Amino acid sequence: MTSLPPTAPPTQPRNPLHGLTLEAIVTALVAHYGWEDLGRRIPVRCFTSEPSVSSSLKFLRKTPWAREKVEGLYLFMLRDQRRGLPSR
Repeated sequence: MTSLPPTAPPTQPRNPLHGLTLEAIVTALVAHYGWEDLGRRIPVRCFTSEPSVSSSLKFLRKTPWAREKVEGLYLFMLRDQRRGLPSR
C-alpha cells in the first residue's frame, strides 16, 4: 500500500481575514477608529466601558455575533482604505 503525501491546507488568497488573528483585527480597528468611535459603531461594553484589547478578545471569542460585527467592520475599514477615503 502506498501512502499519499500530506496535502497542504487550502489557501485563501481572496479572503482578507485569512491568517489574521482576532487580536490583530481589534488592534487595527482601535488604531483606525479609537475606542470611542469603535464603541459607537459596535455598542458592546468591552468597547465602551474601560476598554482594552484583552477584555475585548475574551468577549469576542465567546460571542459569535459580536465577532462577526467586528470582522465586518474590519472589512469595511479595508475597503475604505483601498479607496483612499477618510474614516467616517
